Amino acid sequence: MVDFEDDIKQCVQTLKAGGVILYPTDTIWGLGCDALDKTAVDKVFSIKQRPKEKSLIILLAEARDIINYVAAPHPDIIDIINSFDKPTTVIFENALGFPDNVVHEDGSIGIRVTTDSFCKSLIKRFGGPIVSTSANISGASAAAHYPEISEEIKHNADYIVQYRQNDFTPAQPSRIVKINDDGSLLIIRG
Repeated sequence: MVDFEDDIKQCVQTLKAGGVILYPTDTIWGLGCDALDKTAVDKVFSIKQRPKEKSLIILLAEARDIINYVAAPHPDIIDIINSFDKPTTVIFENALGFPDNVVHEDGSIGIRVTTDSFCKSLIKRFGGPIVSTSANISGASAAAHYPEISEEIKHNADYIVQYRQNDFTPAQPSRIVKINDDGSLLIIRG
């Protein structure tokens, strides 16, 4: 396994400085920043040329961290998250503590608890949630692999992760769900 320690250090330094990273996630390549830094989030929107009405996905390292960012999640949220067998983003109502440019206009937030070792290490070392949005100009195809990322995106990122640039394992965006009151899932994107 490739050692990603230097990438983690560089990413944390970039995130703490309000920068944007280009990094491999548990799904496809993404642009990321400190999810609690309004200015950094604005930079992600600018790089993607994405309308600000479209919200962003947040990555967390542990299911238990959801209670810090969502008012009244489902009582069984940790068990539900831990039962997922593939990367799944959950739409939660009543986001807490995020800048307004991260939260959807209806007050909801999309959160994915990552199982990817690189992302999990990065989030834990950084000490907070990070944005995860596909590394493409809005409307263009998402980049499953590093060589598919446009030069414009690469040029505008403050740090590009070296780890997994040559990984061509099949990848796709996460499933998106809402959790019903009974704990069942409403699939928004399969």
